[in-house]
Amino acid sequence: MSENEIRPFRLDTPEEAITDMRRRIEAARWPSRELVTDRSQGVQLATVQELARYWTTGYDWRAFEAKLNALPQHTTDIDGVEIHFVHVRSPHENALPLIMTHGWPGSIVELLQVVGPLTDPTAHGGRAEDAFHLVLPSLPGYGFSGEPAELGWDSGRIARAWAELMDRLGYTRYVAQGGDVGADVTDAMARQGPPGLVGIHVNLLGAAIGLKDQLPAQTEQERAAHDAVTAFTTDGFGYFLEQSTRPQTIGYSLLDSPVGLAAWMLDHDTDSYYKFSRAFVDGRPVGGLTRDSIVDDITLYWLTGTGASAARWYWEFGRAHAAGQAPPPVSVPVGFTTFPGELWAAPRSWVETVYPDLAYFNEVDRGGHFPAWEEPELFSTEVRAAFRPLQKP
Repeated sequence: MSENEIRPFRLDTPEEAITDMRRRIEAARWPSRELVTDRSQGVQLATVQELARYWTTGYDWRAFEAKLNALPQHTTDIDGVEIHFVHVRSPHENALPLIMTHGWPGSIVELLQVVGPLTDPTAHGGRAEDAFHLVLPSLPGYGFSGEPAELGWDSGRIARAWAELMDRLGYTRYVAQGGDVGADVTDAMARQGPPGLVGIHVNLLGAAIGLKDQLPAQTEQERAAHDAVTAFTTDGFGYFLEQSTRPQTIGYSLLDSPVGLAAWMLDHDTDSYYKFSRAFVDGRPVGGLTRDSIVDDITLYWLTGTGASAARWYWEFGRAHAAGQAPPPVSVPVGFTTFPGELWAAPRSWVETVYPDLAYFNEVDRGGHFPAWEEPELFSTEVRAAFRPLQKP
C-alpha cells in the first residue's frame, strides 16, 4: 500500500447501530420545561422533544446514506490521520479547484447543497467560467475522518494537511473557503501560503474575539457588531468555553445520549437555534435548514461517535491562541461575505483591519452562521463572485 494512496469510501451503516440509536432516543429522560419563554436557559424542551419524535418516527438515515454514496468519496492518510473527503470534479474543463472546510456543529452535511451549484453552475443559473472542482474534507476527529491520537491538531496543522491533500490530488493551483472552524483553517492556509493556493474566501471574522477592543466602534454598524461580540463572549458561548477547556468531560454525555448530543449541537448561536427550532416546532424550515438535514448532521455525529473528538479542536484552538504570537500576514487575495445572521455581522472596516489587502467584500440580505447550509444558492453566488478574478480565462 502506497503511503499516499487514495482509497474509495462507501458508507454502509450496520442496522444494529441505527436500532440502538432509536432505542436510546425512546428511553430518554427529560428535564422539566424551562422557566423562560426564550432560549436564555438553553435549548427548549418542546424543540428537543419534537426533534426526538421525528428522529424515531419520520427520519430515514438510509436516504442520507444513499445521497452521500452517490458522491465520489475517498480516504487517505495524512500526518498519521485518515482523512475522509468528497471530491466532485466539474464537467467544465477549466474549473478552478476549491477546498471547502466545514465547522462545528456542522459537518460535510452543511456543504452538500452547494455541490451542484459550484461544480455545475450552468445548471444553476451560473456561467461555465465560474465552475469549481470541489474537495470537501471532514475535519480530523469529525465524521468519517480518523481521530488524532496525539496533541497538536490545531488549525495550522489541519491547514498543512489540506495543502498536502490538494497536492496529492494533483491540484497545482487552487482556492480555499471556510466558515466557523473552517474559517480558522482557511485563514491559517492563507497565512502559511502553500504553493498552489491563490486565494481564500471566509464568512466569519473569528479574529474579532481577540481584537474586539482594537476594532472600530464609531458607526452604528460597528457598534452593533461590537455589542454582538460582547454578547457572544458573555452569554452565548457556553459550548465554546466547555469544549475549549474540558472536551473530554462533555464527551461522555455526547457519546452516551443521542438526545443530549442533539441538544448540545442545537445550542450554538441564537439565530441558528431559532431557525433549527422552527423546522421542528413550526414545520417551516428556513432555506436548507430542514428537519432531515438537521437530523442528518446530528446522526452523523452519533453514528461516528465523534462528539468528544470533534470538541477537542476547541481545546487545541484555545491553547494555540493563548500563546499570543502575532500571526504572519496573509499572502493571497481574500474575499469576505457578511451574512446578517452571523455571530457578529462584520462591517467592512473590521474585515479590512484583519485583512488589509481585502480583494472582495459584500454584505448580503439573508443567511446566518451556516450560509452554505441555509442559503446554498446565495452562498454559491458569493463564492463565484469572490473567486471570479482568479478563474483562468
